[in-house]
Amino acid sequence: MAVRVKICGITRLQDLKAACAAGGDAVGFVFYEKSPRHVSAETAAGLVRALPPFVQSVGLFVNAEPAFIDRVLQLVPLDLLQFHGDETPTDCARFGRPYIKAVRVNRDTDLLKYAADFDAARGLLLDAFVPGVPGGTGERFDWSLIPSDLPKPVILSGGLTPDNVAEAVRTVRPWAVDVSSGVEVSKGIKDAHKIAQFIAKAKEAS
Repeated sequence: MAVRVKICGITRLQDLKAACAAGGDAVGFVFYEKSPRHVSAETAAGLVRALPPFVQSVGLFVNAEPAFIDRVLQLVPLDLLQFHGDETPTDCARFGRPYIKAVRVNRDTDLLKYAADFDAARGLLLDAFVPGVPGGTGERFDWSLIPSDLPKPVILSGGLTPDNVAEAVRTVRPWAVDVSSGVEVSKGIKDAHKIAQFIAKAKEAS
């Protein structure tokens, strides 16, 4: 199975173009003001207009007010929503859009329960648990905590880089991998060479 690759935290047109040129399957836009990778709806709308066919746009939200998400959706034609906070299944489904739910994983996380609770999610994005931080930490978690019988597609995130993504793909066999800080030169600024390396190594490993 060919692994899919999402490059998250896109803030600049040149980074979006680099991700698409290297074969990225999706790009992510962060609508969370506390993140250094935050973009406005207006900026994201311009970036989404530059996407070529068959590359998905994903909008990341953290405990956002429904009115805020509605406003973003009015301006930005997102293909997929990504919820990274404490949202309930009802919160995630209320917008009538396909969504994925992020789960910060530690030894106490019941991923099978998450899969059952968020049965309408297209997949679960698994990230490292860091207290007080909803994601984007660059930390890796123990991949052995992922149940082999998890009934949802796994999007593996957390501490992935060009140096370890092949190992991650071979070990976990996820549906997709998601990277942000692992392909950056600074927060919110991507490195085109690292993006290309990451995508090539992920695809080769699958």
